[in-house]
Amino acid sequence: MTYLPVALTIAGTDPSGGAGIMADLKSFQARDVYGMAVVTSLVAQNTRGVQLIEHVSPQMLKAQLESVFSDIPPQAVKTGMLATTEIMEIIQSYLKKLDCPYVLDPVMVATSGDALIDSSARDYLKTNLLPLATIITPNLPEAEEIVGFSIHDPEDMQRAGRLILKEFGPQSVVIKGGHLKGGAKDFLFTKNEQFVWESPRIQTCHTHGTGCTFAAVITAELAKGKSLYQAVDKAKAFITKAIQDAPQLGHGSGPVNHTTFKD
Repeated sequence: MTYLPVALTIAGTDPSGGAGIMADLKSFQARDVYGMAVVTSLVAQNTRGVQLIEHVSPQMLKAQLESVFSDIPPQAVKTGMLATTEIMEIIQSYLKKLDCPYVLDPVMVATSGDALIDSSARDYLKTNLLPLATIITPNLPEAEEIVGFSIHDPEDMQRAGRLILKEFGPQSVVIKGGHLKGGAKDFLFTKNEQFVWESPRIQTCHTHGTGCTFAAVITAELAKGKSLYQAVDKAKAFITKAIQDAPQLGHGSGPVNHTTFKD
């Protein structure tokens, strides 16, 4: 009998395949993890931007969650696009009962700049979901939204990371520095430790779904029982290779390559 670790993503869709649950499932598969998905919102988007969003009904969201948790319990859970307070309230009721790692990707804005979450939901996310997270994975704009101040350099990133741990209560936070000028520097903060990864910046416009993919690989590694450091380290290597080997698709911010990374 073959055993596969199981990971669940709860997020929105992307018919162009670069972001959302489509990117998550590709990432799970690439990391040899059995992937499951609960859809929160149907998003018509592509490399050029978001055209239309429709949220699934509360009844459908609850039914999807019950279908998964009553039959195939995951070893790790990731949330991505949670666009409304109502969606978050439903998901929170399940997250509170989790006995496995929870990865929170605080998706607020698409790579194209389109808003993916309403203002009241942002407050609910910070107050009610962040304390439940094993790790949160904000980029710089998302981290700025959480902490309420601008982040211009690595010192600001460190200040923000410590503040998020103290004020909002997740077990850890990895802040991605891809929006900084110069090299790409990412920080992982836990209650007692701090780690940093630094790599040369890749000059490319093909970054659609990078945040989803990064968080999904962390989720997959945690489902395998890896440590937070091991999970983030693998995700950093995976996303770097995925960006380097991007398939040059679309007419805007193109997707990354989920097939190219090998251990």
